[in-house]
Amino acid sequence: MIHLTPADYTRQPWKNGRGTTVEMLRIDRDGQLVLRLSRASVVEDGPFSLFPGIERNLTVLSGPGFRLTGDGIDLRCDPLVPVAFPGDVPVTASETGGLPSDDFNVMTARHLAQPKVTLARNATLPTEGQLALYALGPCQMNGHALSRDDLVVTTGPVTLSGDGPVLVVRISGVDLLP
Repeated sequence: MIHLTPADYTRQPWKNGRGTTVEMLRIDRDGQLVLRLSRASVVEDGPFSLFPGIERNLTVLSGPGFRLTGDGIDLRCDPLVPVAFPGDVPVTASETGGLPSDDFNVMTARHLAQPKVTLARNATLPTEGQLALYALGPCQMNGHALSRDDLVVTTGPVTLSGDGPVLVVRISGVDLLP
């Protein structure tokens, strides 16, 4: 099990220079991005950065959300509803209303199986590969205390308890644990 806290995360500018990302976990192979878990804020209408060969999954955590549009893409990004889209298609955020929306991002290399992102609270998660658990509030994972914004990488089974919901990311095709 790996337990990361905000003190372990790094901040970096967006590729398009219009904001910053808090990178929680990143795995590269042969100089290429394989997996990245991060947080960012969409604070205004505008283009998203391009990530060729990457599949993206975004979940708005707070704020009103926004719309993502591009060639063949029209997604409403509402709070706590994961949406998936290709990272190499130009998309633009609109309908922000000038209000910030914080979001959680999962980026995976296209050759991997697409991650499954769900929201869980007071649940038992079966043994199905590797899990990344992002705590949206204080909770317990197998009796281990998690604070808001903690990230745990583990394998199942996992029992979640307490008031805080957790974003659950099921990942296959890449080893997350040493």
